[in-house]
Amino acid sequence: MNTITRAQLAEAIYMQVGLSRNESAALLEDVLNRLSATLESGEPVKLSAFGTFSVRQKAQRIGRNPKTGVEVPITPRRVLSFRASQVLKARINGETPPRGED
Repeated sequence: MNTITRAQLAEAIYMQVGLSRNESAALLEDVLNRLSATLESGEPVKLSAFGTFSVRQKAQRIGRNPKTGVEVPITPRRVLSFRASQVLKARINGETPPRGED
């Protein structure tokens, strides 16, 4: 299984959109920076026919060290979650995507 990289995404933009390689890389970086900044501020990011990224707050809780069994407090933190759209789920499963839904 291959992982797609920023360079591969920038190359795809270059090939399909027709921008120069530098402009394609800059466009990709700008999009990723905007997504990151929006998520950092706590707002969700919805990409139609792809999915929604959101930030959730997790409360402090008690965890356990699996090796020793000692209880350890886990500090509160924010976590990133992704919920795939019905269209993406259908594509992954080789099905026809539902019409009019994201």
